[in-house]
Order: sequence, then structure tokens, then C-alpha cells
Amino acid sequence: MNYYRPTSKPSTASNPLKILEIVAQYGTGTTAKEITDALQMPQATAYRVLNSLVADEYLARTSDLRGFALGHAISGLITAANPPTVPTAARSLIEEFRRGNRFAVHLVMFRNASLRIADEDRDYPLHSAFEMLRYPHASAAGKLMLAELGDSASLVPRGPLTKLTQHTITNSGQLEAQLAEIRVKGEASEINELEQGSASLALPVRLPDGPVGAALCLSGPSDRFTTIYEHAEAAREMTTRLAPLLF
Repeated sequence: MNYYRPTSKPSTASNPLKILEIVAQYGTGTTAKEITDALQMPQATAYRVLNSLVADEYLARTSDLRGFALGHAISGLITAANPPTVPTAARSLIEEFRRGNRFAVHLVMFRNASLRIADEDRDYPLHSAFEMLRYPHASAAGKLMLAELGDSASLVPRGPLTKLTQHTITNSGQLEAQLAEIRVKGEASEINELEQGSASLALPVRLPDGPVGAALCLSGPSDRFTTIYEHAEAAREMTTRLAPLLF
């Protein structure tokens, strides 16, 4: 076994990650002593962090209570770190749809109440990808995800929302009203809210009677949104064909 050899003592902020790394490397049954020895960490600090990780289910105690193993909450971190898998048949279908219009077509998937870019249009790449992922209240795909969640308020900060452009919704009450409308219409849109000069329409991808797991987004210049919206019905039909290939 290649044992962990720290180059320096871990900082307080990195302690949980370092402990998880040790348990992942040593395997099920890793003891507190092995962790403190490997990290040169005070015993009291190690036990405090271990108890916290167990409470949050990132670690689990072994049946004999002598050691630790990775907990099921780790799967969420792994899922977040890995890009979404899009089957070849689904990618081919999206490419076929792209050839039929003059605007960007992106597939954005929902994972653990966050957005993941699953298939980006290579001809029209996203200019504000980071902002879309970080501020769901400002994007069409983000609003669609928030509208589908049972408790969207828990994901929206209290107080003023981050303003990306002069058109970004910054009032949580106004956002909630828009989310209610999205639930009724079954689609979400934004014009100049994520990026000045751009617009997007997001349509849900779901199996019949199932939750929305992704959004098919049509994007382009904001002054062409009316033309973009003319493709809405064709895009909606595409989501019906796409859903069984994705889920």
C-alpha cells in the first residue's frame, strides 16, 4: 500500500478533505490513529472533524466501530465532479436538430440541484457558461430547474440576487412569481438577463409523468428572440424523442 505522505501539515480548512483522501486511499476500516499519524494531526482535531463527517454522512463507521469508510454522501461529490454522460444516439439527435436551425442548441442537465453542461453547441459556444452555472436565477435553464424543485427558495439567497446585467431579476419575490408562471407554461426564457445582447429559451426534457432531468436550450441574439421562439414547438417535439435516450 502506498501510504499518504503529507508535505506539510494540513490547514484547518483542508482537514476534512485530507481525512477523506486518507480513508479513500487506505480503504474501509481506516482507524483514527492511522489518520492522525498520516496527517500529523492532533487527536482532538481529528475526532472533531471525523464526527462532523460522520454526521454529514461523508464517512460511516464500520460495524465494529473501530474504523471508518466512505459514506453515501460522497456519491454526490463524485457525480458533481464527473461530466454528464450523453449517449451517442442522443448526441446524434441533437446534432440533427442543430442542422435545422440557425441558433445555438445546448443540452443542460440537472444534477443535485445544479446545472451541468452536457452537450454544448460547438458552432455557437456558451460565452457565459460560468455565470449560467453559478447564477441559475439569471438563465433560462436555471429558472426551469428552480421551477421544478419543490423548495426553490432554499437555493435562492435571501435579499437581493446577483445582478449580471440591468435586466437581471434581483428581487426574490419577482423571481418566485416568474417561476410560478414557468410551471404553468412548461418553458423558461431570459432576454438580456444572463448576458447583454443574448437570449435563451429552455424547454424541459422529461419522461412522461417523470421529473425534469434536463433542458434543451435555444440561444441567440436578444433582438432575434421572436425568431428563436418560432422553433419552440419543434424543440418541444425534440425533447420528447430525446428523453428516453437520456433517462
